[in-house]
Amino acid sequence: MNLVICLLVARGYVPKSRIRRVVGGYGGQSDEAFDRMFERDKDELREVGIPIETGSNDPFGDEEPGYRISRQEFELPEIRLEPDEAAVVGLAARVWQHSGLAAATSNAVLKLQAAGVDADRRALGAVEPRVGGEEPAFWPLWEAVRDRQPVRFSHRKASSATPMLRHLQPWSVLSWHGRWYVLGYDTDREDARMFRLSRIVGDVEPDGVPGSYDVPPSEEVRAAAAALGPAEPRDLPTAKVRIREGSGHILRSQAIDVRPDDEAGWEIATVRYSSTTRLAEEIATHGPDAVALEPAELRTQVIAWLSKVAGVTT
Repeated sequence: MNLVICLLVARGYVPKSRIRRVVGGYGGQSDEAFDRMFERDKDELREVGIPIETGSNDPFGDEEPGYRISRQEFELPEIRLEPDEAAVVGLAARVWQHSGLAAATSNAVLKLQAAGVDADRRALGAVEPRVGGEEPAFWPLWEAVRDRQPVRFSHRKASSATPMLRHLQPWSVLSWHGRWYVLGYDTDREDARMFRLSRIVGDVEPDGVPGSYDVPPSEEVRAAAAALGPAEPRDLPTAKVRIREGSGHILRSQAIDVRPDDEAGWEIATVRYSSTTRLAEEIATHGPDAVALEPAELRTQVIAWLSKVAGVTT
């Protein structure tokens, strides 16, 4: 993300030496480690369709070659998604609401300007990161997954009040029914393990150098997550939510039942939830396309949330 921001906001080509100075995660690396990380990041961005151009700002070619992302090539045309596709995109958008990326964006622009690169802040609307993980461990673990950085942390089991020190090569940070987990290779147990972030005690600390391990293929990671994930929470309470037809895809993805409502153009979804507050905020973000019906506590919280946004006293 930092590399995308750097190359997208620059009005010209950014030399590799400047990229190393301004992009977070590159500056403290050796020449060999930086080259390896930079090439890996470029390849990954190109694989997902982000066009990175190579060229020079000097027409005579005397300056160091640089890189840029053309805004015209980067921005997507209008896309029409099927309901299930929109649900996946919506769930992904919920992940990106962390203030850490907002700070990284501002820092990247300031560093580019300080290095003499003409940066276009308007281009940031194309990436607009919004990340949400309330647990303090979310951000350092997310970065560890990105950098393939071994970590150590103290984790408390649900059945024990005494935390245990864990050493992990993290593969993925994932969400399951409103709770965040980190999945990776536990070097003490020499096997894959998954840990709930809210049970991590204290700081997540580096336990090795970045890029010192390989992440298994994505299908193996998904299989490990399915095998190690918590059981389906069938004992959770349920809520009734009225959803306008053709909308509310995130709520629909969480529903255990959706059926037509008596009122034309609406449907009733039955949704399991672990946090009334979290579900209330989710419903409220859908505006006029979702209405909390029951329980009464949920409905009250949605009304309070919307009233606060609108500046209305209830």
